Formats: sequence, structure tokens, C-alpha cells
Amino acid sequence: METKNFKRTKLACYSAYFTMSSVFSLPPILFAIHQDMYNISYTLLGSLVLVNFITQLIIDLIFTAFPKYFNVKKIVRVMPLITSVGLFIFALVPTYFPQYAYSGLFAGTVLFSVSAGLSEVLLSPVIAAIPSDNPQKDMSLLHSLYAFGVFTVVVVSTLFLRFFGNENWMYLTYFWAVLPIISAVMFMMSPMPEMDMSVAPEGIKATKQRTLKLALCLGCIFFGSCAENTMSSWISSFMENSLGIDKTVGDILGMAMFAILLGMTRLTYAKYGKNVFRILFIGMVGATVCYVIVGLSLNTVFVFIACILVGIFSSMLWPGSLILMEEEVPGGVGVAAYALMAAGGDLGAGIAPQLLGAVVDKVSVSNFAIELSQNIGLSVEQIGLKAGMLITAIFPLIGTAILIFVFFQRRKA
Repeated sequence: METKNFKRTKLACYSAYFTMSSVFSLPPILFAIHQDMYNISYTLLGSLVLVNFITQLIIDLIFTAFPKYFNVKKIVRVMPLITSVGLFIFALVPTYFPQYAYSGLFAGTVLFSVSAGLSEVLLSPVIAAIPSDNPQKDMSLLHSLYAFGVFTVVVVSTLFLRFFGNENWMYLTYFWAVLPIISAVMFMMSPMPEMDMSVAPEGIKATKQRTLKLALCLGCIFFGSCAENTMSSWISSFMENSLGIDKTVGDILGMAMFAILLGMTRLTYAKYGKNVFRILFIGMVGATVCYVIVGLSLNTVFVFIACILVGIFSSMLWPGSLILMEEEVPGGVGVAAYALMAAGGDLGAGIAPQLLGAVVDKVSVSNFAIELSQNIGLSVEQIGLKAGMLITAIFPLIGTAILIFVFFQRRKA
């Protein structure tokens, strides 16, 4: 039976996860503006993405190795304020000290990345620790709100910049910086559930079977994150440079539609879903097929639809892996296990999009791409992008193989 006093705690978690989306979605939208206004190179701007990823991964690993040294309840309550401070610095320093613009962007990125890492590590176990009649529903709903947050940030930010001009980007950032404060206030006024800080709760032995199952779940979230985040990171550029769609239209029809389908699927699972293993298997197979279509098809409509459908098929791969961990690992899991899973997800989110970029650069200058370009009427850049998408199909394909192994492990038990 759900404890009534924890309802506000749940709402605070949902609010924090929703507002966290600005940390991931807003900076890429502003990169071109920062390059024009402050003459910052694309290499330096791209390094901010790497800083974001590395910072979150460090937070994940710290909580995996040393979970008992932290007061989780206090950290959760302060966490949204760190997001706000980071976003304010991100906007204030370039505005008032343009000569130190990159320093401000860098410092702000580190701060809100710390908060993002904490959110990924701590919000899921907080939700899992709250007594509930349907814990899978609560977990899926939590992760759906991130997707809806991405959709909101992309649409609101794109329309703001279109109507009010790129030169007013800092006011847009101030707006997104204020919202996490609401989450912080809600946490301050809410009780926090008791959470186990270990990988294995006290009294549960770290058996070989337990370690194997945790490793399999870690593989699922890694390859699932690769499938989700490669498309979410590249869909805007792919639609503009490969499909020839206007950037504003591509951001709204591509990036925003991807996010809304991601969220709607998670929300649907939260209301009606069961048998998370089946959902994960369908998601891995479906994502593999979609990436193959994007990489091989020359039909623009088919490619566009396949890009969008990745949002549906990859939607449950991250939260579903957490639910699978809760089901498969005997005796339950602690905060450190969630931190380890978050590290796996963040690693996939960092490696896979970078790999696609490397493939695009390599293929675009190859003799193969030049010869193929003359035969099929695509530019070498378009061929490089399609090759990168095709290579990405390997990730959900390996994820499918892991799930087949999980299936046979279940049959042996």
C-alpha cells in the first residue's frame, strides 16, 4: 500500500527528472549561437559534451565505490539547486564577461553535469524505495518525464530563439535555471524513504549467479543507451544534412518528435505494461531493424519514419534494464547498484554517439564513399552519416544476444 506522505516526494522526483532534461537538451541548441557570438571553436564546444559525459560518469563511479560515505537524503534535496547554479553561471559569465565566455560555459557545464549525474544515480533508487502497489509503473513514469522534458526544452527553446532572436539566448537559459528551484523546494518539504547504500543489501551474499545477472543487466543498459542516445544526439543533424530538412523543422519534427514518442511509450508502459523482458527484447530487435533501414534505405520517407521509430523501440531500454535488474538480482539491490547501472548507461551515451561521428568522418573521405556517391546520387557526407547509423545497429543487436542469454539462464533456474 502506498504511503500517503511520500506522494510529494514522488512529485519532487518527477519534477527534478523533468527539469534535468534542460542540462542535456539546451547546450547543443545554443552551440551555434555561442560560436557566432563569442568566436568559440567547434572543437571547444564539442569538448563541453565530453565534459558533461565525463563528469556524470565520475559521479556514477564514486557512488558505486563509496556509497556509504554520503548522506543521500541531503544530497537529493540540494541536487536541483546545483542544476540552477550551473545554468546561471552558463548564462551570466558569457553575458557580463564575454572575454571569459568559454570559462563560464565550462564551469557551468561541470556544475550542472554533477547534478545530472546525481539525478541519474539517486532518483531511481528513491522512487524504488517508496512503498508502492506498482513499482514498475513508478519507475517507467519517472523516466518518461525526462523524455517529455526534452520535448518541452526543444520546442520552447527553438520557438523562443526564432521569435526573440539568438542574441537573447541568456534569458532562455535563466528561465530553465529557475525551474529546478521548484524541485528543490518540494524536496525540502518532503520526507525521504530509507535506502540501502550497498550493491547487495546487508545479509545478501555476492554469489556468482548474482554477479552474472547484474553484469547482464549492466550490458543491457549499456547497449540500450547506445541505441537511444546515438539517435537522440544525431537525429537533428541527420535530418538536416542527410534528408535535407530545414533545421527548425528537423528539430521539431525530428528531435522533439523522437522525445515525445520516447516519453509516450514509457508512459504507456507505466499504465499498462508488464513482462519487461519481452518489452526489452522487442525494443532491441526493433531498434536494430530501424538502424538498418536508416543506414541502407534510399527512400526518404522510410528513413524518416525509421528514425522516429527508434524513439519508440529504445524508450524502455534504459528504465527497462533497471526494472530487469530489480527482478533478476536475488535479494534486491542498493543505491550502489543503481549507480553502477547509471555508469553503464552514461558510458553508452558517451561512446556510441562519438563512434558514429568517427565513422562519418572516416567514411566521408574514403574512396568507397566517393565511388558510391557517383552511383547512387548521395553526397559523401550523406553516405558517411548512413554508414554511421548502420554501424550503430550493432549495439541493439548485441543487446538482443544478451537478452537471449538471460532467457536461457531463466530456463535453467
